[in-house]
Amino acid sequence: MQRRVNSFRSGCWALAWAVLLGAEQAGQPADVGPPPGDLVAAIEARLVEAIAAAEKSVVAIARVKKEKPGERLPAEFRPNPFGRGPLWVPKPTDPDFTPQEFASGVVVDARGLVLTVYHVLGEDSEYFVTTPDRRVFRAKIVGADPRSDLAVLAPDDDTRFAPGEGTFTPISLGEAEQLRKGQFVIALGNPFAVARDGQASASWGIVANVARKAPALPQENEPTGKTTLHHFGTLIQTDAKLNLGTSGGPLVNLKGQMVGLVTAIPAAIGFEESAGYAIPVDATFRRVVETLKAGQEVEYGFLGVEPRNLGLDELARGEQGVRINRVVPGGPAALAGLRPGDRITHINRVKVHDADEFVLQVGRLPAAARVRLGVVRQRESLDVDVELTKYRVRGKKIVTAPAPAWRGMRVDYASVAEEPGHVGPGPVAIAEGILVSEVEAGSPAWQAGLRPGMFISHVEGTPVRTPQQFRQAVAGRAGQVRLRVVGPALAGQASERIVPAAG
Repeated sequence: MQRRVNSFRSGCWALAWAVLLGAEQAGQPADVGPPPGDLVAAIEARLVEAIAAAEKSVVAIARVKKEKPGERLPAEFRPNPFGRGPLWVPKPTDPDFTPQEFASGVVVDARGLVLTVYHVLGEDSEYFVTTPDRRVFRAKIVGADPRSDLAVLAPDDDTRFAPGEGTFTPISLGEAEQLRKGQFVIALGNPFAVARDGQASASWGIVANVARKAPALPQENEPTGKTTLHHFGTLIQTDAKLNLGTSGGPLVNLKGQMVGLVTAIPAAIGFEESAGYAIPVDATFRRVVETLKAGQEVEYGFLGVEPRNLGLDELARGEQGVRINRVVPGGPAALAGLRPGDRITHINRVKVHDADEFVLQVGRLPAAARVRLGVVRQRESLDVDVELTKYRVRGKKIVTAPAPAWRGMRVDYASVAEEPGHVGPGPVAIAEGILVSEVEAGSPAWQAGLRPGMFISHVEGTPVRTPQQFRQAVAGRAGQVRLRVVGPALAGQASERIVPAAG
C-alpha cells in the first residue's frame, strides 16, 4: 500500500510539473497558479472526501455453511485437541469471528438492501453482514441473477434493531457511460476479511478500459463459456489493487459516486490477475438492480438468430455488421421475415461491428422490447421491426416475488422451455404460444390436465404469444376458461382444456 501511495504522489508531482512546464512553454511565468504541493494536496483532499462519502455505504459479508442438526457440535464449542475441555469458537455475530468465505457489499436502499455479486453466493449457506457502525445481522437473499452477476440481500425476518439503529445510507450512483480512460477511481471493500470491523479498505487507480470482456470458460451445458453479459464486453478495467474479498464492493469516482461494482470473475480463472474489473453502473445495471430489489426475475431479450462475424473478404469490401448464420424457427427474427445470409448492420440505429457486440446489444434489452434492425439483403437496405422474446438464462436464479399464478398455474415465454439433449447458446426452435412453467397439484389448472412443459396458444380463441397477453386474456374471467394447448407431452397434437373457476 505504501508503494502505491508513493507512486500516486509521484504521479501527482509529475502532473503538476507537466502543468507548469506547459505554462512556461506557452510563454506564461512558471509562478502563475498554485505551487505543485498545493495541487497534490487538492487531489489528496478530493480522494479523502470521495472515500468519506462512499464508505458509509460499504458493508462486509461473511458466508457461513449451514450446519445440519447432529452434523457437529454447536459452532461456539469445539473439541480441544489438548484435552482441556472444549474450545470456544466465535460465532458469526461475534467481533472476533474470522470467516473463511467473505465478500463486500453496497447499501442500495434505506431499508437495508445490500447489493453484491452473484458469484459469491453458495449452496446451503447463511450470510452475515457487518455495517460501518459494527452492527452485524443475518441476511437473506432477495433476488439473484447469474447473467448480470448481481444479487441483493436484506436483513432477514428475525433481525431486530434497537431504537435509533437500523438506519442505512444508500450509495450515490454515478454514470459509467461517462467514464473515460485515465480517470481516477477508488475501490472500497473487504479484502481478506479485514473489514469485519465495519471499516472498508480503500485502494485507487485509473480507468484502464471501459469495455473489457470476461474470459470465456466453456462448460458442459454452455460450450461457448459465455454465461454472463460481461463475457461480451461490459467490464470496466482498472489498475486499482483489488484483493480477494473486494468482490461486491464499489468502484467510485472522485465525487464518491459508484460507477462500478467490483467483480472477480476474470481473476477467478487466472485472467490478467494484475488488473481489476468492475460491472459498470449503466442503464442495464440500474434496471437489473431495481428488479432484484423487488425480488423479481430479471428478463433479457432474445432475437432468435445465430450471428457470425464477417470474413476478411467482406470487411475488405467495406461491409460492416454481422451475418445471420441461422434463424430459430418460431422466434422473433423468423416471424419478422429475417433469413440466413441477411446482414444486420444496426440495432436501434446503433452500429454493430461483431457477433459479441450484437449479442450484448440485444441481451441488454428486456424481453418484449421492440427494436428496429438495419438489415442488408442482396445489396438492398431494409428496416425491420421486431419484438424480442425472452432469453433462457443458464444457472440458478433466485426470485422471491414471482409473478402471480392464475388458477394454480404460472406461464412464461415459450423461448425459455427446456430442450432435453440440446446443448447450445439458443433453442433449436420456439413453440407456438406460451409455456406452462408451473402447475400446483390439485389446483383448477391441474384438474384441467395442464402440466409443466405444455404450451398454450389460445385463450377462448384469442392467440397469445407472451405472458402479458395471456394475463390480459384471462383477466376478469370468473367462470370456466377454454384454452388451446399444444406441446411435446401431446405428441405435437393440439387439444382443448377447460379450466374451472377457482374455489
